[in-house]
Amino acid sequence: MTYKETIEYLYAALPMFSRIGDAAIKKDITNTVLLCERLGNPHQQFKTVHIAGTNGKGSVSHMLASIFQNAGYRTGLYTSPHLKDFRERIKVNGEMVSEDFVVQFTEKIKPLIQEIQPSFFEITVAMAFQYFAEKQVDVAVIETGLGGRLDSTNVVTPEVSVITNIGMDHMHLLGNTLTAIAFEKAGIIKQDVPVVIGETNAETSAVFTAISHEKNAPIIFADQLRYTEDHTYEDHRLHITVVSKSGNKKTGFSLDLTGLYQAKNLVTVLATVDILKHKNWQISNENIHAGLNDVKKYTGLHGRWEQVHYKPDIFIDVAHNEDGIKQLVAQTEWMNFHALHIVIGMAKDKDIEKVLTLLPKEADYYFTKAQILRALPEDLLAAKALQYDLHGHHYPDVNAAVKAAIQKAHKDDLIVVCGSVFVVGELDVNNIL
Repeated sequence: MTYKETIEYLYAALPMFSRIGDAAIKKDITNTVLLCERLGNPHQQFKTVHIAGTNGKGSVSHMLASIFQNAGYRTGLYTSPHLKDFRERIKVNGEMVSEDFVVQFTEKIKPLIQEIQPSFFEITVAMAFQYFAEKQVDVAVIETGLGGRLDSTNVVTPEVSVITNIGMDHMHLLGNTLTAIAFEKAGIIKQDVPVVIGETNAETSAVFTAISHEKNAPIIFADQLRYTEDHTYEDHRLHITVVSKSGNKKTGFSLDLTGLYQAKNLVTVLATVDILKHKNWQISNENIHAGLNDVKKYTGLHGRWEQVHYKPDIFIDVAHNEDGIKQLVAQTEWMNFHALHIVIGMAKDKDIEKVLTLLPKEADYYFTKAQILRALPEDLLAAKALQYDLHGHHYPDVNAAVKAAIQKAHKDDLIVVCGSVFVVGELDVNNIL
């Protein structure tokens, strides 16, 4: 098969959550264990850092990978979903997995696919582990998909586990309370392996503390060690001062990931690096600063408060749940602009009403949808939004919606594209003008 045929086969033959939703979820790790065993347990051939959380896990994964790369380590990075190209999910030192490897791996694993009928995610996890083993990475940063306890990535025993935060998302799969969701995320905590929790929360901290004690896993709450102040945006960089609560030491950082919410992620990353240094990973302060200054350059991360056009300014952001939208709205309030235009499309299984209550009423709205089965039709989204006094028109795809926003916008206006990873991924920046 060609690469194109291989990807079409994987999409067609394997249940894929992003396309069909819950039916694609396998609620245990049996298939992943079996796949790895048949491949010779490739995930045991390299060190890992394992990252879960409701929001921020993608940014934290890329930040840590960039720091590792700057420290001279051959670094694997597994994340999901992808924006444009399937191969974004699997990278070594920022380079996507080769098309040839995807083809060869799929051909090799076809009989096993027919035998055990794994999900799309289970196959991509096994593919990543095999690729990292063959490329002899020193370390791989592994982002969970959904949850943690039953996630396909949860076969690794990492150097450190990281849980960025807990918010209300995928409740139909993970539970309807923060404590229930925290329990699922805490499933990545391993025996004797340190764990970093990004944000202290009265409802979830007890869950993490109890499970870490049960597993003799040293636990650190990142926001109890450091906080940030003096957030400024200049020269396409977010400049932040980090204050250590012990000794009140202040350190300035410059990030090319410019969303204000990256301040929380930065504190989580620094706490994780503390543990890695303690475990004799050779990471200097210079490596940390250089890695954080150029995350996009080193890892290829996109879609996190990323500016893709000027005058009018257009930012894309993959925010799609309650916490993510709260942070996005706070970001817009921090910006200077004449009028606000919001292009939004959402998946049917999200808490759409909660998101709509958070969005600013003074914006002009352009409702749209991603071209996937899970997408809420744009006319239904527009009708729901009207109930919350959010006014606008609807469009069949994101590119049509953004074109309409550009035509209406003044050069000093702000256009934000959000609501779904898939809406952001389908935006063709080069052809919207």
